[in-house]
Amino acid sequence: MQIAAEVTAPQSLPGTTLLSDVNSAVQPAYSQYKIIRRNGAVVGFEPGKISVAVTKAFLAVEGGQSAASARIRELVAGLTDAIVGALARRQPAGGTFHIEDIQDQVELALMRSGAHEVARAYVLYREKRAEARAQEAAQKKKTSQPQLNVLEDGVRRPLDMGRLNDLIASACESLGEGVNPGLILGETLKNLYDGVPAEEVPRRGQTRVHHGEHRDVHDPVRLEHERHRDE
Repeated sequence: MQIAAEVTAPQSLPGTTLLSDVNSAVQPAYSQYKIIRRNGAVVGFEPGKISVAVTKAFLAVEGGQSAASARIRELVAGLTDAIVGALARRQPAGGTFHIEDIQDQVELALMRSGAHEVARAYVLYREKRAEARAQEAAQKKKTSQPQLNVLEDGVRRPLDMGRLNDLIASACESLGEGVNPGLILGETLKNLYDGVPAEEVPRRGQTRVHHGEHRDVHDPVRLEHERHRDE
């Protein structure tokens, strides 16, 4: 009994061109392409990672069992070729792509293929990942800032930034135009140190106000104040 293995080339998708349809002599050398990651690192271009991303997009919508589907495998192969081909046509001599450029091409290819539900799921996935990165960055920024403690009744406690902001905002209400509470807060924090007595915190804020540091640098009242101070 003869067993024939049938090999089917990925079918072309509407509005796309497969790399396999292009003469091999003009196919790009992938080593000439680089990817810029979100952290700024430059890495090699690996079309296989595009295939993995597209596969995951389909699995998220059609379920894990679809991984064994010949239809899905053909679609993924065709989409990957279309995405790589679109990128290569933009820079036929080689170059760099940002990771966001590649993900944009994935979205576009999914939409053009008619896989609209998969495309929408991929868009939502990107949005959630962007939100997660933003939250992570905000958390890192927050934890990187030095923690100030105040000494109250002989006990060290974290500086209550909310309370300090409220005190400064309340003090600024009667100061007229040109008031910038942010400047007061910034200057107050500059003049605090870890372990400062709690009662010193509002006093140092008031000192900043008396020095005219509650006003923007171009505010005429502050400029007049500084002119008289320098005379």
